[in-house]
Amino acid sequence: MIHGTWEPAPADRWEDAFLAGNGRHGALVFGDPEDDRVIVTHHTLVRPNNAPADTAPPRLAAALPALQDALLAGDATAAERFTDDRPLRWVRPFHPAFLTRVLRPPGTPAARPSYRSVDFTTGVVTGVCGERRSEVFVSRADDVLVQYVSAPGPVVEIDLDHRLPGVPAELGVGRGIASARRETVLTLRARYPDSPLGYTGLTLVLADAGRTTVTATGVRIEGAGHLLLLTRVVRHGGEADADTDTRPSTGADAGTGAGTGARTDAGAGAHAATAAATEVLRALADSGDGIPALYARLLARHTALHGPAYRRVGLDLGADAAERALPGSALLARPDSTALLERLFAAGRYHLLSSSGLLPPRLTGLWTGDWNTAWSGAFTTNANLNLQTASAVAADLPEVTKAHRALVEGQVGDWRDNAREIFGTRGVVAPTHTDGASGHTYHFSREYPLHLWTAGADWLLVPLLAHEEASGRRDPLVTEVLLELAAFYQDFLSRTGPDGRIVIVPSYSPENRPHGGSWGAVDATMDIAAARHALRAAADRVPDPDATRFRALADRLPPYRVNDDGALAEWARPGLGDRYDHRHLSHLYPVWPLDEINPYDTPDLARAAHRALELRGSENESAHGHLHHGLVAARLGDATRTEDALARVLTGDYFHDSLMSAHYPARDVYNADAAHALPALLIEALVQSTPERLVLLPAPPAHCPRGRLTGVRTRFGARVDLEWSPGRCRAVLRADRDAKVELRSPAGAIRIVLCAGEERVVEA
Repeated sequence: MIHGTWEPAPADRWEDAFLAGNGRHGALVFGDPEDDRVIVTHHTLVRPNNAPADTAPPRLAAALPALQDALLAGDATAAERFTDDRPLRWVRPFHPAFLTRVLRPPGTPAARPSYRSVDFTTGVVTGVCGERRSEVFVSRADDVLVQYVSAPGPVVEIDLDHRLPGVPAELGVGRGIASARRETVLTLRARYPDSPLGYTGLTLVLADAGRTTVTATGVRIEGAGHLLLLTRVVRHGGEADADTDTRPSTGADAGTGAGTGARTDAGAGAHAATAAATEVLRALADSGDGIPALYARLLARHTALHGPAYRRVGLDLGADAAERALPGSALLARPDSTALLERLFAAGRYHLLSSSGLLPPRLTGLWTGDWNTAWSGAFTTNANLNLQTASAVAADLPEVTKAHRALVEGQVGDWRDNAREIFGTRGVVAPTHTDGASGHTYHFSREYPLHLWTAGADWLLVPLLAHEEASGRRDPLVTEVLLELAAFYQDFLSRTGPDGRIVIVPSYSPENRPHGGSWGAVDATMDIAAARHALRAAADRVPDPDATRFRALADRLPPYRVNDDGALAEWARPGLGDRYDHRHLSHLYPVWPLDEINPYDTPDLARAAHRALELRGSENESAHGHLHHGLVAARLGDATRTEDALARVLTGDYFHDSLMSAHYPARDVYNADAAHALPALLIEALVQSTPERLVLLPAPPAHCPRGRLTGVRTRFGARVDLEWSPGRCRAVLRADRDAKVELRSPAGAIRIVLCAGEERVVEA
């Protein structure tokens, strides 16, 4: 099984629950026939922090010149005082909504052994127990969570349950139940403590037969042959969204056509949103078809969008058929198995696609089963988000790029505030942490002066620029933000050294500090690379004299420095030493993702970058550190180091039975970095592209001596199917537009010409 995974028993932990999603709603499916639980999530569900601290960016611009003077005069700790003295404030934490439950009441016959699976090609999570079958997917077409249960048993009880780990005791909860003609609408309204904000969960329950009665928290259904549950979440604010009024219903028989419901005194806005969402669910169900036919129609609408997206790229390593048939938990115990790599590659693409839509993936993708999500379940833009979405262009997932673009577009206004308030400039500065709504910089402290970091906007634009290159079409939003970023650098890069070169001050290398300096320093390599890249990219989009000014400013930035160890230094400023044991590799940004330093055009700097990689430790064994290390190694053509990075993740017990990953070894802290970045690493090891170059097998893993990678999208407008085996490499290129590129392979380098609409076969 390449395009799916399975387990012979239900999930005991939410971390092991199989996942589904459409980029807005998410589902974690336990697959337990006794208590069929599905955790429902939504990208917009972030909880107010209830802290008095301000969430606007700090107003520090007036103090910036004094800070610059102090740092340039040698006061290494000056940046530690560059603050408005606010305490550390985390961004608003992501949290789950509630559980839908289809429960066997006490005293009903016990379930037989069960089986659960997820099909990556359809996004359907299935649980089977005897004749009972439950199927769950989250529709890309209709934005609804669908659960279809066949032969549910003689009696089941269905309700919505907010009682998940870490749920605030003060969460205001109200319920509603309206039942008539074998159709029931269950409503769960929640209001955050001390806040007007909240959300509503709605589930429309359809039964094809039998008797439905209302219980204190849901409904009891007897004698149904098929059930269909359609679920949505509505985020809302305004006046009281929910209260704790859960007055019980009178308990009508659905077959009589009588309606009942528990009344909840919510605000008018909440009622309107709930009513509109209810009508959407009823419209989806109002087809006149029976439940099986309705389910088939909803599934077909969803798979018409999900299936083609998932299938665009595939990896076949010729794994053993017996290993391919193993459950995921058993396969994870075989870290050297090519079948494991195949499945993790497929799962990574599936999860990345499923978590991208309204927004790109969070630290936890689109899923969590706990209100106390690590690092707020936010978007961290100094490595994590960028690593997770690294395969979006090459793996031909424009859905991910579109979601990434939506994040940028929705926050540009706040980025302008950051630039103005912190640095006193025009233009934009992106935050290191965001909850997905606010783009203001307010999460920082002495040890993590994230408000000093100016490279974030460039890194967030890199995948959008790569998408432009692949598609051959420029995006007006990218141009707009690039020009604003260039304006920021024109204002900010105002200090020069005795040699006339620009000095970047203050400067920050996430999340490290130099020997001989403190957290806020001067001339971090990443800041230099980001400024140079942004200015040159902006220059390519404007006529003179602006283009000339941008390029001239970029040319005055300091050169990279090679330290006494022969390594690319993390700070170009003389006197600032490297701390090698760190999880981040920010100073290798010119290698990956920028391609500015590479073995072909800049061999001396590539050797220095490789030396820096050799010296870099893994610090706390964060999964993102290993994958980042592997991506840089692949760009440098180091197959051994690439494979070692991959092996560290495969042998470190980072993956749950769901094939979602953890941040630390031993499955510690649910986190999507490894799951989503692993496909990018495998693609980079096998196929790399720039607008002018294609590299085949730059760093292939030794334990994958043969295989087939299909559908890879290049940045020069062609798709590549690659087959390789010992001593042989064959690539089929299908170009969308004319291109002249340098082709590098194990056989050497040649120039090739591609014509739009034609197929080119290359043997090496």
